[in-house]
Amino acid sequence: MLHIAGGSIGLLAGTINMFRIKGDKLHKLAGDFFFYGMLIAGCSALVMSVMHTSYFLFITGVFTIYLVSTGKRYLSMRGSQPEAKRKPIDWVLTGCMGLFSIAFISFGIYKLVLSNTFGIVFLVFGYLSMRMVITDVKNYQGKSEIKNIWYVLHFQRMTGAYIAALTAFLVVNVPQGWLPSNFNFIPWLLPGLILIPLIYKWTTKYQIRK
Repeated sequence: MLHIAGGSIGLLAGTINMFRIKGDKLHKLAGDFFFYGMLIAGCSALVMSVMHTSYFLFITGVFTIYLVSTGKRYLSMRGSQPEAKRKPIDWVLTGCMGLFSIAFISFGIYKLVLSNTFGIVFLVFGYLSMRMVITDVKNYQGKSEIKNIWYVLHFQRMTGAYIAALTAFLVVNVPQGWLPSNFNFIPWLLPGLILIPLIYKWTTKYQIRK
């Protein structure tokens, strides 16, 4: 129940913020609900993934915690470059995600060798997480080429967490047998295929180069 409640609150608040004016009072309030709702959903997903050996819960849990945590941390760095306000927790989050990205890629290759197309999901999530880890490392070392990187990474990571919430909703609610077994990865990737191009568009529009 805790996982469902947190995920539902996060999905609702995230949907509100997808269509709200950024930075107004409602956006900030919905953002707080989104952060805590998704953090609860992510932590409970990890616990349940261990109890029930669920790849679905493990992947969504890891990604959700990392995305909302780093999204919140980047917001706290507003007005400056990340290297000026980074803390040990930032390196911990990035290091842990780096290890998970290697594990995801390795397990994805293993699944594909066994002719299991679900390995595609692990490869995609492993690739995306590795890209984010590399971005974090560059930012914390002062190598960012974007002046307002804190703003860009905040909306990128929070939108990414919204993708995770929407993905979880689709995976849970798509009826069994609705898709052929070789295409069971589609609900996992569909929200990203739709929203990641929007993230790219918003990044191009709002980023300010040094």
